[in-house]
Amino acid sequence: MKKSTVIEALGALAQETRLDIFRLLVQSGPGGLAAGDIGERLGLPSPTLSFHLNQLRFAGLINSRRESRSIIYSANFKAMNGLLAYLTENCCGGRPELCAPAIKPKCSSEMRASAKRHIKGIIFNG
Repeated sequence: MKKSTVIEALGALAQETRLDIFRLLVQSGPGGLAAGDIGERLGLPSPTLSFHLNQLRFAGLINSRRESRSIIYSANFKAMNGLLAYLTENCCGGRPELCAPAIKPKCSSEMRASAKRHIKGIIFNG
């Protein structure tokens, strides 16, 4: 991952509302959420939500797709894992076991399998 891409992603996440949106989309999994559902869950008016979703999309952290009359947003797990890989590359003096999260994420087995596939893709495909 290029340094400029990392800076863009971190900049997008360095804002409370965007961080809340991104975390909600990560929690919702690959299926994502409709824009209206995101706004409702976070109590955001449409113009504010639209602005923040666009910032996350431009940073490459989320994807969008149209389903009927709704726009569905989902976390870009490949980008998220790439960002985490960049941040932890060469960490801990060559002892990667020290970089493991302190708390295991509460993910479904499907989400864990998806994350493993993304990580393998990053490792083997660059």
